[in-house]
Amino acid sequence: MDDELALLKEKRRKELEEKMKHAKSGGVEHVSELQFQQFITTHPYVVVDFWAEWCGPCQRIAPIMDELAIEFAGKVTFGKCNTDENRRLAMQFNIDAIPAMMLFSKGQLVDRIIGAYPKDAIREKIVRRFNLD
Repeated sequence: MDDELALLKEKRRKELEEKMKHAKSGGVEHVSELQFQQFITTHPYVVVDFWAEWCGPCQRIAPIMDELAIEFAGKVTFGKCNTDENRRLAMQFNIDAIPAMMLFSKGQLVDRIIGAYPKDAIREKIVRRFNLD
């Protein structure tokens, strides 16, 4: 039984890796606990939006993340992580309010944006934190 579970996990991990390789440029990628560490260490600058389906402010932020992902394509990689499906990650980063955007540089958490801010405020924080001016 444990061997079957290990094989299934490995198969799923490989599928997710392939999916990440073929993700469209400039899009927001769905990230789960399985590939989170690889996701934040593979890309130099990463913004991960922690959200949930029932969260109204999260729904308002989603199109902003899509727009910023296109705007910063090739410079910053954007991901989104459903906190209901990835509770361990939410606990690991002490997320007690969503939306919560975590900014990573070379795999290290460098800043966080908690709440539904306007696009310009989020853009400014990204530019400033990642020195993109």
